[in-house]
Amino acid sequence: MPNQLTISELTVKLARREVSAREATQACLDQIARVDPKIHAFISHDAADALAQADVADQLLAQGGRDANRPLLGIPVAVKDVLAVKGQPLNCGSKILGKFISPYDATAIEKLKAAGAIVFGRLNMDEFAMGSSTENSAFGLTRNPWDVTRIPGGSSGGSAAAVAADECLASLGTDTGGSIRQPAALCGCVGLKPTYGRISRYGLVAFASSLDQIGPFTKDVRDAAILLGAMSGVDPRDSTSVPEPVPDYAAALTGDIRGMKIGLPKEYLIGGLDPEVKAAVDAAVKKFAELGAEIVEISLPHTDYAVAVYYIIATAEASANLARFDGVRYGARVEGNDPIELYSRTRGAGFGEEVKRRIILGTYVLSSGYHDAYYLHAQKVRTLIRNDFLKAFETVDAIVTPTTPTAAFKIGEKSDDPLQMYLSDIFTISCNLAGICGVSLPCGFAKNPQLPIGLQLLGQPFGEATMLKLAHAYEQSTGWHRAKPPLEPAA
Repeated sequence: MPNQLTISELTVKLARREVSAREATQACLDQIARVDPKIHAFISHDAADALAQADVADQLLAQGGRDANRPLLGIPVAVKDVLAVKGQPLNCGSKILGKFISPYDATAIEKLKAAGAIVFGRLNMDEFAMGSSTENSAFGLTRNPWDVTRIPGGSSGGSAAAVAADECLASLGTDTGGSIRQPAALCGCVGLKPTYGRISRYGLVAFASSLDQIGPFTKDVRDAAILLGAMSGVDPRDSTSVPEPVPDYAAALTGDIRGMKIGLPKEYLIGGLDPEVKAAVDAAVKKFAELGAEIVEISLPHTDYAVAVYYIIATAEASANLARFDGVRYGARVEGNDPIELYSRTRGAGFGEEVKRRIILGTYVLSSGYHDAYYLHAQKVRTLIRNDFLKAFETVDAIVTPTTPTAAFKIGEKSDDPLQMYLSDIFTISCNLAGICGVSLPCGFAKNPQLPIGLQLLGQPFGEATMLKLAHAYEQSTGWHRAKPPLEPAA
């Protein structure tokens, strides 16, 4: 079925006219109808609009329209509900935006459309990207396609689940502290967090502006490279995007990694790491050595402070960014007798518990008398964490770690313990604090039940090509990425 193919495979079939863009899109829509009642990856999708886009793609394909400028012509890509797509709902998994419809496209969406992609559907997420399990959505939770009693990860859980369940060829998510890489690991797909500034954030509803990045979920590393290339580049509408040349990421996937150096940080092999995860990562490290890479033990000495620093900086920025959702300018509104009552009623009814918790934490660390003690101090430690990575990259080409400390946990297992939930991102947070790039890819399975395990590779700033070269070489020497979840159709 076309929906089970990778982007590269479908591209070949479309070019040969063995399958049409309409058939590929219809296959995705049929799969959504079959399995999404079980996993709930999608909040909504407009089938008629998706098929209309596919018909346009077929017309262009018939005219020989595929070229270097349209590498995604006819490829169905779904979108996390935090990115603006003109004419589609934009709710961020929250009640507070009501029936808001985006009046414009995010830059990343513009670029995908220009590349020929069929952009459809709104994917479920933790409200305002705040969570690690996609249990915090106002639209209900998402389930893991490998075991529907378990979480898919978060906050981009819908994006990961949709790709794993073959409901789309690829999807977009966002990563503030691991929200692409962690669900990719738990759902058994590839998830890429680019360097801060590599992809424009214009049209992304902000959680924490100095940490957020848009990135792809795909079925293999080559597809991630293709999507990254399509979305990357400087944008005058985003002052944090960087005018760095965009290489041909797919061309870097040569398979030859002989002589490359991979760092193994001793701080990441910690207590609390599940034995099956450790065994899978150890085997992956051994495979890299067999492929000719040199494994070097390194130290990232400030790793222990990453979670604390992240939850100060991220909540502080969230507190400021979410102040705009006040019931006055747009979205849902609960009337009050005066402005203060209007604000409190609207925000009280519109925001979920996790978002309220983080706003309160962020407001506290920014408040008079505590700003220097918490926020300013956290920014200083953040610099130390970044310097740890920059020093390591003086001697290694990339760094390898587990993506998550365990495989997917049960739905509800950590809902009442925010600290344990926050520790789910312990291996991914530092990447965002340092502003570097990271990718998660499948490296094995936990047993009883069979659940995916993810391997994380971290690259230096704008070092995506090198990082992807290593990831691709490992992926092609194993078969983990080809495994499919045993997902039965919904009753």
